[in-house]
Amino acid sequence: MENAERAAEKRTAPAEAAEAPPAETTGPTGAAGSVEPAGATGSGGRGSRVGRWVVVGSFVGCVVLGCGALLLLPGRESGPRRAPAPAPGAQAGSAVRAGVPAALPDLAVLIGERESRVRAHPQDARSWAVLGTAYVEQGRRTADAAALYPKAERALRTSLKVRPKANAEALDGLAALANARRDFRAARSWGEAARAQAPARWTTYAQLVDAYTGLGEYKNARKALDRLTALHSGPAVRARAAGVYWDRGLREDAQAALADAAAGAPSPAERAAWLERAGQLAWERGEREDALRHFQEAVRTDPDQRAAHAGQGRALAALGRTSEALSAYRVALSGQPLPQYALELGELYESLGLTQAARVQYDLLRERVRQESAGGVDGELVLGRFEADHGDPASAVRRLRAEWRRQPGIAVADALGWALHRSGDDHEALRFAMIATDRVHGGAVYSAPYMYHLGMIERDLDREGPARRHLAEALRINPWFSPLSVPVARAALARLGGEPAPAELPE
Repeated sequence: MENAERAAEKRTAPAEAAEAPPAETTGPTGAAGSVEPAGATGSGGRGSRVGRWVVVGSFVGCVVLGCGALLLLPGRESGPRRAPAPAPGAQAGSAVRAGVPAALPDLAVLIGERESRVRAHPQDARSWAVLGTAYVEQGRRTADAAALYPKAERALRTSLKVRPKANAEALDGLAALANARRDFRAARSWGEAARAQAPARWTTYAQLVDAYTGLGEYKNARKALDRLTALHSGPAVRARAAGVYWDRGLREDAQAALADAAAGAPSPAERAAWLERAGQLAWERGEREDALRHFQEAVRTDPDQRAAHAGQGRALAALGRTSEALSAYRVALSGQPLPQYALELGELYESLGLTQAARVQYDLLRERVRQESAGGVDGELVLGRFEADHGDPASAVRRLRAEWRRQPGIAVADALGWALHRSGDDHEALRFAMIATDRVHGGAVYSAPYMYHLGMIERDLDREGPARRHLAEALRINPWFSPLSVPVARAALARLGGEPAPAELPE
């Protein structure tokens, strides 16, 4: 059994679906070889039922008097039969085992099937592992961490209890759960344990890429990606590679990888996820129209892709289509009420002078962080960012210092530097802002907010030249990066001596 599983791990996700046990393939499968309705047409008479009029003409003295009779003869079906589409549970099972997004309706089917399976067969370690990983994906897609992440952990630990050894699938699931909770140290531990058990299991390296990135271990993330690409190819790997390329400042490579991933995705849910990430990349580059196109296509492909709705909100606001932007954010929050979306919507309201509406979103942010913490999610980064700009900067510093000690990634360095600046400690703030933007420390990503933070800190330290350069670079990267911060950046740049001409902007 174990040898069979290891062999299956080297195949693509569709191949895994074909080899799934019977419990995974319950549900409608369609009728292979069924004929199409009469009257359908086809190319060359193949693969469809076509009535054929055959003229039986006269021959040697006109056997039939006068003229030939017309006979309607039924055609016969020919050509290869189409394989039935996988059942929804099998589709979702393939996706969660490969660590890629699955459609919410299919996930519900898979979870129902696996819950029934483990009730009937409580010693089925593999079903417990799949069930736990499916809970992780459902929690990620719906932001219902408080209910689903504890259930995921119980299922995955039950799988390990049933089969303590040679159970890399459960270890992978626990790594995915830890990444979803932003507990990157735990994700690294679970991922490295899975790698020790099954070094050729490609999905493990995808989880390690995320864990190492969250911990600021960028060399290890690149090594994990190299191993991943050596073991497997396909859309999921291309999308994971795009994230590493983006962190290294290789924007064109990231864009090409995401385009390949979206084009090759085997399911609408997976394609929509890669389109949404391509939209994020276009937004980070300041390409608001292109970003909006990607987000809109993602929503058309999978209406449950709430991150794409939030992306539409960003892009529409940048295009001045404010009413549409507000509606897009509300749709995102209705299906996936993440604190980050509430923060963005609150800042949009605040930029419009709607302070009471902004407070409602800020209250929602605090409540969502509290609820998610019940599911084990680390919300200190988003809460620290919020407190720095809209609450208590000293509280933000305390939270983010602790976060930096736990997992010193680039995003935390930037947030801590900004919180220190907002609390009045610009000298220490500069150190963290430099970490977030210095290639030596892994800060190669071209981020307009990071450059804006650095430039504003330098301005208050009377480092006018670097401040002018970095504020200009922030506006060059993305002139619409924040409805609140962009006007501040432009005003600060004007006071420093004006915005440089385009030819003078740094590359």
